[in-house]
Amino acid sequence: MSTKSIGQEFTKGLWDENPVFRQLLGLCPTLAVTGWVINGLAMGLATAFVLVLSSLVVASIKKFIPNQVRIASFIVIIASFVTVADRILAAYFPAISKELGPYVPLIVVNCVILGRQEAFSSKNSVSRSFIDALGMSLGFVLALLALSSIREILGSGTFFGYQVMGSWFKPWIIMILPAGAFLTLGVLLGIALHIEYKIKLRK
Repeated sequence: MSTKSIGQEFTKGLWDENPVFRQLLGLCPTLAVTGWVINGLAMGLATAFVLVLSSLVVASIKKFIPNQVRIASFIVIIASFVTVADRILAAYFPAISKELGPYVPLIVVNCVILGRQEAFSSKNSVSRSFIDALGMSLGFVLALLALSSIREILGSGTFFGYQVMGSWFKPWIIMILPAGAFLTLGVLLGIALHIEYKIKLRK
């Protein structure tokens, strides 16, 4: 059982235990779909949907899941919500669904989601699991937004498809290519580590 306050449970996902910048989890979709902000936001929200609902279910029925099949049970629960998210995207946002391609179904094996079920939801109350999932989801969404914003602005001069850079700006094509994802993530990780180092020095 966690001993943190409700506020701490929520905010830890924003910085101290941010899935992308601190735990380095879920990097496959993080690197693959963040060439455009709309795609990063859609993937972040789809992941948040699955994480929050699967955490609620796991926390609710954890006492009825035999220890020998807990991982398999978690995957079945997660896969059910991934299917719902995938069908909603395909039905109401077909263009985004096509852009994201196989990465929505791959949410099933996203380490962020499975990790929270094993490390937190299966050991804590429904309310704490819900708050934890919300915080982790928000941290994941913000990380994807940060990456995709930098990549889209520098790679095409647009933000959410709207031109934000003047005619003087020459897009850095590398930023919307796979190499740009690695470069941007590396820079942001370096900034995060530098901030953490400065924080520790002040303590």
